[in-house]
Parts: sequence; structure tokens; C-alpha cells
Amino acid sequence: QVQLVESGGGLVQAGGSLRLSCAASGRTISTYGMGWFRQAPGKEREFVATGSWSGGWTRYADSVKGRFTISRDNAKNTVYLQMDSLKPEDTAVYYCAASRRGGALLLSRAEYDYWGQGTQVTVSS
Repeated sequence: QVQLVESGGGLVQAGGSLRLSCAASGRTISTYGMGWFRQAPGKEREFVATGSWSGGWTRYADSVKGRFTISRDNAKNTVYLQMDSLKPEDTAVYYCAASRRGGALLLSRAEYDYWGQGTQVTVSS
């Protein structure tokens, strides 16, 4: 199994940027599919971004395409979410997740096995 800890959240003004980090321990992230989800107050946890670096593809929710970028650093065993041009509607708790499944699209919560505790991102108007 793998343990995940998110960091990098905070309060920013609309139009600003943040980079979230997801540090993994227990296993190397190279053996897992990794993704980011977010949950705003009163809403369900929703897909944000994922990627298969071995397969050479990434996927993003329509709401963040062109603004967010998912990446990884295997040497640091860390996954990142670079968030640019932030909007107030991006305000949420952001979660990192790991999947041990193979051949999955990694777009739904059910495809992930391990979750971090989340980091708060607040975007002011």
C-alpha cells in the first residue's frame, strides 16, 4: 500500500497560481496510477486530473483544461498539480489519489485505492 500527503494549498487571489504536491511513501509512485480530485463545500468529490506517464497521456476535467497541469518526479516520489489562472470556483479541498489498477481510465473515484487527507485551496474574488 501507499500513504499520500498533500501540501501547497493556501489562499490566493483570482488569476493567481499554486502548485500542489503529493508526497508518497510506502511504495514508489512509478507502480501506481496517480490522480487529483477536489471537493467543494456541499458538493461531491470530482475528478480534476490524471496521467499515465508510462503510457504517455494525461487527462483533465473540462473545467480546468488549459489551466492545470499534472506532473510527477519519480526521484522525489512526488506528484504535482500546477494550477494557473485560478478562479473562485476552483475553491475546494484537493485530494491526491493512487490506483493499483491497470488499464483504467482513472476518471472516477472508484478506480482509486488510496487517498490523501487533502489540502485546502481558496481563491478570492
